[in-house]
Amino acid sequence: MDRNMRKLMRSTVGVALVAWACGQAQAGIVLSSTRLVYPAQDKEAVLHVSNRNRSTILLQSWLEADDSTAVDLPFAVIPALVPLPGGGRQTVRIIHSGGQMPTDRESLFWLNVQEIPQASEQENVLQIGIRQRIKVFYRPRQLAADPEQAPRQLRWRLKPGGVLVASNPGPFHITLVDIELFAGTDRLLHRRSSMLAPGQAQEFALPASVAPQQARLRFKSINDHGAVVAYRLSDWKTGQALWAED
Repeated sequence: MDRNMRKLMRSTVGVALVAWACGQAQAGIVLSSTRLVYPAQDKEAVLHVSNRNRSTILLQSWLEADDSTAVDLPFAVIPALVPLPGGGRQTVRIIHSGGQMPTDRESLFWLNVQEIPQASEQENVLQIGIRQRIKVFYRPRQLAADPEQAPRQLRWRLKPGGVLVASNPGPFHITLVDIELFAGTDRLLHRRSSMLAPGQAQEFALPASVAPQQARLRFKSINDHGAVVAYRLSDWKTGQALWAED
């Protein structure tokens, strides 16, 4: 084996090992929250970012619309790009610039926070910037409903042919986890996560039709603080749920 071939093999193995290590690694930055609620009456929404790396990184933050189609959003993210020393902490602010927003419902955005490592002086070292995304809910001041009650306002029904329908008549986004439908001891549905926007309905296919008197529905919802709250359907006639502890 000639020298060039041995060099190529060492380089290939080195990159493969680094790529595997990067796949196993976790992000070096820690966010203070898994979601942000931005009440319209507040001047800003704030997220704290901690750097648990030993070295300085570049911290890049930007906001996207939920459908990723809008380019110019009426918000500023400050700072958009900033060095963050190892062990340091940075405050990221989202500020509404005054552009018009819907007043009868929440608007959903995504805050992207990405760490960009410093360039390495070593050869054949693969470096990647790890990005984290969290939901940002912009909440108009005119909404009179209570967001804590929003999961109980969902309406659930069973359609012929084996379909479960969830409808959200309210103005808030509702994040659901662990949706389970049972008929006796048989679990016909287990959906780990889903989100219902204001006014949205969503259908879940079941393996078979089930009569309402045989069906038991349980689900969990994530509230403004990131806590998970459990619910159970109390009455298929109204389609309304109660807290599971009730």
